[in-house]
Amino acid sequence: MRVFVTGATGFIGSAVVRELVGAGHQVVGLARSDKSAEALTAAGIEVKRGNLNDLDSLKAGAEASDGVIHTAFNTAFNNFSETTNFVDTAEADRRAIETLGEALAGTNRPLIVTSGTALLRPGRLAMEEDTTDSQSFAALRIPSEEAALSFAQRGVRVSVVRPPLSVHGKGDHGFIPALIHIAKSKGVSAYLGKGSNRWSAVHLLDLSHLFRLALEKAPAGARLHGVGEEGIPFQDIANVIGQHLEVPVTAISPEEADEHFGFLAAMAKMDNPASSTRTQEQLGWSPMQPGLITDIARNYFTNE
Repeated sequence: MRVFVTGATGFIGSAVVRELVGAGHQVVGLARSDKSAEALTAAGIEVKRGNLNDLDSLKAGAEASDGVIHTAFNTAFNNFSETTNFVDTAEADRRAIETLGEALAGTNRPLIVTSGTALLRPGRLAMEEDTTDSQSFAALRIPSEEAALSFAQRGVRVSVVRPPLSVHGKGDHGFIPALIHIAKSKGVSAYLGKGSNRWSAVHLLDLSHLFRLALEKAPAGARLHGVGEEGIPFQDIANVIGQHLEVPVTAISPEEADEHFGFLAAMAKMDNPASSTRTQEQLGWSPMQPGLITDIARNYFTNE
């Protein structure tokens, strides 16, 4: 299958590309910079120049493909606290998805879109059939998921993959490295209250395998949870970070969270457990890679 992948050099996208190539698919990667294009070419991947605001490029890439996997999102995670920026990037994501969907309308070709469990109601085990929560942390991305799923009624075999808060593995530059940096700079690894709020998690390689299975056999309109572990207490994450940095592990109050965690405060407060039971049964997906705590301990302090 000829697959057009956006975000093909990103953390998730690059793993998806490797998974697809390993399974015999032909990949065309969207590249917005010379550096990205060179990396794709060096890996033997066909390059399509463009970005999420270049809708003509997205349209052409989708029309020339047998299927599309959309992993790109034009912002660094540490800008989530900048409301204007996040509004703009979320809207750009929605437009990109609509463009990809329109290009595939009536073809029954697959379109796999990246969403997230953070769009769902916190404080309870999130299930695949759950609809998004307008009060959720990532509510600005809800229109993207809704736009994608609307194409299930327009002849597109569309599905959304909802990764959890932590996607961990080699090359991670997201929440866990940020927590490690904060603990190192503050001299303490902190959690809120009892530290019982939970993060779901998945290893990058397990998640990339799910994207491929979604491409190959997910039914139209599927909501898929890319969750390897349902809910890890935040205190456990703080403990392993403190242990390896050899700094105290301390409880702080919710009122202290903004000062201590900065832009990560909202995530540090989140209770976002999620199930992938239905996804595993539906697609035969079985997460097999190391869990979050094991992976942090083994691989996240090699440069310390």
